[in-house]
Amino acid sequence: QVQLDESGGGLVQAGGSLRLSCVISGRIFSMYTVGWFRQAPRKEREFVAVISWSGGTNYADSVKGRFTISRDNAKKAVYLQMNSLKPDDAAVYYCAASPRGNADPVQNYNYWGQGTQVTVSS
Repeated sequence: QVQLDESGGGLVQAGGSLRLSCVISGRIFSMYTVGWFRQAPRKEREFVAVISWSGGTNYADSVKGRFTISRDNAKKAVYLQMNSLKPDDAAVYYCAASPRGNADPVQNYNYWGQGTQVTVSS
């Protein structure tokens, strides 16, 4: 059974940084895409960033230049480095895996993690 576990969330002041991790366990697709999403209270879940199997990336306009997604295929881990955090970045952050392999921001994700809370104080 495939499981995605996020960690690294917490409380940070505006302008600060956090690094989220997503570790995948179980037998997953041979080449997979991982995306990060977030959902704030009373808002729809939104795309944040995606990374292909080979390391190609795409970002939401709202996080470009501040967030960096990366991966370590040997460790089955994907990271989201978040810098210059703003109160609007506060949300539950989820990682998800897709068998597609590319960095298309729009794709169907088969597996989702439980999320990690990011709180940004102003």
